[in-house]
Amino acid sequence: MTSTLAQPRVRKRSPRQPLPHSRHGGEHSRAGGRLPLAVVAAAGLALIALTSLTSVLVGVQSIPAGDVLDALRGMPVSQESAAIVASRVDRTVIGLVVGAAIALSGVVLQGLTRNPIAEPGILGLNAGAALAVVIGIRFLGLSSVTGYVVAALVGSIAVAVLVQSLTLMAPRASAPVSMALAGAAVMALAQSLIGAVIVTDRGALDSFRFWQVGSVAGRDATQVIDIAPFLVVGLVLTLTAGPTLNAVALGDDLARGLGQNVLLHRGLAAAGAVLLAACATALAGPIAFVGLVVPHLVRAVVGVDHRRVLLVSLLLGPVFVVLADVVGRLIAQPGEVQAGIVCAVLGAPVLVAVVRRVKGL
Repeated sequence: MTSTLAQPRVRKRSPRQPLPHSRHGGEHSRAGGRLPLAVVAAAGLALIALTSLTSVLVGVQSIPAGDVLDALRGMPVSQESAAIVASRVDRTVIGLVVGAAIALSGVVLQGLTRNPIAEPGILGLNAGAALAVVIGIRFLGLSSVTGYVVAALVGSIAVAVLVQSLTLMAPRASAPVSMALAGAAVMALAQSLIGAVIVTDRGALDSFRFWQVGSVAGRDATQVIDIAPFLVVGLVLTLTAGPTLNAVALGDDLARGLGQNVLLHRGLAAAGAVLLAACATALAGPIAFVGLVVPHLVRAVVGVDHRRVLLVSLLLGPVFVVLADVVGRLIAQPGEVQAGIVCAVLGAPVLVAVVRRVKGL
């Protein structure tokens, strides 16, 4: 009876309209969504500009701001300063791309699974991608970023299927926690296997090391061009998934009632999320918690409409990763802490808070 009464009311609410409530954002739906999207987008762009400038100016080695600006403008500076500024620009570009990719992937995974703690790191997608890349490097001689993306994509898909299969074995009522536990188990297994592969080739330990922790340092920004086709497809699939995610939030039956081809649209959105996770891992190794923290922060500001969440996450994800990289450079001088470790330290409390806050977990 309830379903019969609900469907006509839902048909009046197009999937392109904002949702009044969802499982992982019920409280936010009341508190968020009041700020105009244009204001939030402008603030996001300003934050990206500010954090990017900070990333180029700040580092382990101190360089006068004037020399940095001269190097950016192509003015004559010392070779050492030019090289340092170039490396900072490269890691900033990598951080921006990786942050956007993981944040969007997290939004889509949370929406599709209706699980507030779903994200590429927690579900093991990043670890599976890293394992596939390490195996490809060690046994197949992969050396190009394009090859890394293909291997990472295979690893991510394999882990996604495995985690979903393990989740289906558990009672449906505990699906969110079961999915997270399955992802954690698969991630631990993947990291152990990565360690085993590295141990068998200690001469290549340094080149493999970042696949365990995730880092934007030491990357060439031109690698982004190598993965651009995969990245563009992933961005298109995820950024256009907002209406699908809004409909799925109402439940599959109601989504079908709204005229959604649930299986097709779910598959396209999932493909985009996995593709972006693979691209991010191919560039920087497995960086976890970005896809968890950013969507929840965004929902607190713009509400639960996935179209708004996707757009703002596209802006806030890069800010999060670049800031994590900057913090990693400053807290352990003269050394550095990888961005993946800083993101994990910042994201773990958020995971605990979400688990405590959301009913049913």
